[in-house]
Amino acid sequence: MPISSADFRSALSRFASGVTVVTTKDDSAKLFGITVSAFCSVSLDPPLVLICIEKTTGSHHAFEQSGRFTVNILASNETSVSDHFASLIEDKFAGVEHAVDEHGIPILSGSLATLQCRLFKALDGGDHSIFLGEVEHVIVRDADPLIYYKGGYRHIQN
Repeated sequence: MPISSADFRSALSRFASGVTVVTTKDDSAKLFGITVSAFCSVSLDPPLVLICIEKTTGSHHAFEQSGRFTVNILASNETSVSDHFASLIEDKFAGVEHAVDEHGIPILSGSLATLQCRLFKALDGGDHSIFLGEVEHVIVRDADPLIYYKGGYRHIQN
């Protein structure tokens, strides 16, 4: 018997994960960013990561067109950044401190880690697309991560 969407979502909410904002641009150089929980490492050699983007999301086309994306792993003090990029506002970068790399892809300034990727492969994943990225450059800083668990933000208790 197939499981319900609610049961599947409830089970997956028990998996604690870091929070990322994934950024890119489209063919007209318009910047896009979206909060993504479906992110993981795939390979060390070559260094590959994957992100999953819902096909109906307004930024999906940009991830297909660009050939590049950046994964910004959020620090514990960036809940507002996560909420901002999860919202439906039109200009996601208004009022958000960021820079752009040599390819024009946005990098969020306060992130715990940043992985700048070249699109390695795009795959069909049901109602999502799976984008594999080859990591070409990283920026890392020391801070605690933002964690998402059971529908809410959590922080590591040291």
